[in-house]
Amino acid sequence: MASLAQRIGKLDGRGPLYRRLQDALRRAIENSVLGPQDALPPERDLASDFAVSRITVRKALDGLVAEGLLIRKQGAGTFVSGRVEKQFAKLTSFSEDMAARGRTPRSEWLLRASGTVTPEESLILGLSPGAPVYRFNRIRFADDMPMAIEYSKIPGFGLASADAVEDSLYSALQAQGNRPTRALQRLRAVLIDPERARLLGVEPGAAVLYIERRGFLDDGRVVEATESWYRGDAYDFVAELNARA
Repeated sequence: MASLAQRIGKLDGRGPLYRRLQDALRRAIENSVLGPQDALPPERDLASDFAVSRITVRKALDGLVAEGLLIRKQGAGTFVSGRVEKQFAKLTSFSEDMAARGRTPRSEWLLRASGTVTPEESLILGLSPGAPVYRFNRIRFADDMPMAIEYSKIPGFGLASADAVEDSLYSALQAQGNRPTRALQRLRAVLIDPERARLLGVEPGAAVLYIERRGFLDDGRVVEATESWYRGDAYDFVAELNARA
């Protein structure tokens, strides 16, 4: 079987070698020479095949990891990340979406706390002033790649405690019999601010997908209000449409 260097060809263009290698690997991914979840050869093999130093290879790969095109798995190597598709037609959690695609989900907590509802939260959640509420802010990862930032607000009746949520919010809500059965979502493209850019590992001002969601129980009560910022370079949202009324 031809080596990756043979399949890609020469490192064309001008500029630093690491940049030329980076561009060649990026084109290989865009042109499906390398497919989603494909493993890259070890750095020493890439260095030998392309006749460059391992430092050059590492610098090229670091840039593609930062772009979200590659991911590193501890003890396993470097892989093409592949974009994630999220179906709008089905109400599923982030953890369920990632598991269904063979990815490993996890969270890094920014805030996990209880309190009383603010005036703004009262309007969103339909709660009376002074009602208890839980707040969950976290970074969501897939295979150690930061994919989204989520800020969730849950009415006090929805959960037994803030500690009931470990990784999947919907699993915790389901355990209490309060998993939402329908939701309203609004999505738009925004430019991310410097602090959230740092958390997601993207450049400040990069385009991300901002989603507001309210989840409802069968009786019409709001059980979830979530704001999310998804990486635009790693996530696609897909909706199935039909012409029937």
